[in-house]
Amino acid sequence: MITLLAFVVAIVVLVVFHEYGHYLVARWCDVKVLRFSVGFGNVIYSRRFGKDGTEWALSAIPLGGYVKMLDEREGEVAPNELRRAFNRKPVLQRMAIVVAGPLANLLLAVVLYWALFMYGVPGIKPVLGEIAPGTPAAVAALQAESTLVSINGQAVQSWQEVRWNLLELILQQRAAKLELRNKAGDVVLRELDMSRLSAADLDGDFMRKLGLLPYQPPVYPIIGQLTEDGAAAQAGMRTGDRVLSVNGQSIALWEDWVKVVRAHPGQLLRLEIERDGVRRAMSLTPVAVMDKGERIGRIGAGAQIDRSAFRALLTDVRYPPLQALSEGVRKTWETATISLKMMGKMVLGEVSLKNLSGPITIADYAGQSAQMGLGAYVGFLALISISLGILNLLPIPLLDGGHLLYYSVEFFKGSPVSDDLWEAGQKVGIALLVTMMAFALYNDVSRLILG
Repeated sequence: MITLLAFVVAIVVLVVFHEYGHYLVARWCDVKVLRFSVGFGNVIYSRRFGKDGTEWALSAIPLGGYVKMLDEREGEVAPNELRRAFNRKPVLQRMAIVVAGPLANLLLAVVLYWALFMYGVPGIKPVLGEIAPGTPAAVAALQAESTLVSINGQAVQSWQEVRWNLLELILQQRAAKLELRNKAGDVVLRELDMSRLSAADLDGDFMRKLGLLPYQPPVYPIIGQLTEDGAAAQAGMRTGDRVLSVNGQSIALWEDWVKVVRAHPGQLLRLEIERDGVRRAMSLTPVAVMDKGERIGRIGAGAQIDRSAFRALLTDVRYPPLQALSEGVRKTWETATISLKMMGKMVLGEVSLKNLSGPITIADYAGQSAQMGLGAYVGFLALISISLGILNLLPIPLLDGGHLLYYSVEFFKGSPVSDDLWEAGQKVGIALLVTMMAFALYNDVSRLILG
């Protein structure tokens, strides 16, 4: 229900802003608006307001909306109202009305990011984890536990900002000039060569391919939780016990302890532990269980986590009002340009179409972000609003961008495009949109079934 409600709210907010952009500019241009509809198909509820008696409607299919304007191409127009018909307006006014919807979505994103940056965006500080050998990060001599300060002069405060900045540079095929602060507090400059990455690498975890992973505080082999009937509790282990060695092999981290336990199902393990400052010897036998077709050992124990170390890595990215507005504009612009570049790569076949998402995935993300909190949901709305604005600006007939293309031709040609060309374009537009929606739905279903 949370997912459904979050999805419906997102659709209504984005559609209302988009269509209100069309409506507002149409009114400024003195075009009579006959209907403002949220949704397509049969009208299930409507009311009339205003001096023109505009019908404000809620329709059956809630995946969009429309503004119906007085137009001679869609029916007879009374002689006294011809001056208010959309098709009778100068071409520049028609272009302004068409482009107003997508621009309203982009403006909404700016406002949402503005509010978000003033409120504070939760994130993880860009502290580097272990650098894998042979990766571009290793070649650049980056060191673990260094903190990224800026990328090509742009300050970064969270891993999310690092990812967006690097993604844009990869699409531009540019190197990244990094400013870092090492563990000693010294500022160092490095250049990260990302030329080995192709657009196809963006289908996966490109940050891992670069060798850039977030730092995680070490989790030591200290027992934090025990199940009553587990092998560890049965052997006499207690909360707070620290595993020092197993079968004579030293254990430094919890993950080392987990590997040993998993590798010895049903086999006796001789331990040396530390309890209350005193070393003790004990034995236990991990229970053999099947996990994804593999026989592994389990003892029913969890690690003691130093939550303060993890909290120290969290940050809130926030700015004063004017700077927050500037950051909102920058974030909207960057997201829009990256979206366009990714679309271009998809068309050229350089990026897989599996990156295309449909309504099912969007609904899933809406639900997830809503459960994470208001800030995450507002960020989701901003991102989808940008996507909707950019999508509608594409020069595809039926979309706002297609109409804008026709009116641009009319502006330079001096006369409207022919009815035959208009009709042919509509058919092409329908085919393209149906194909795109089919791919998006296929990806949605694949994610649900295949993960």
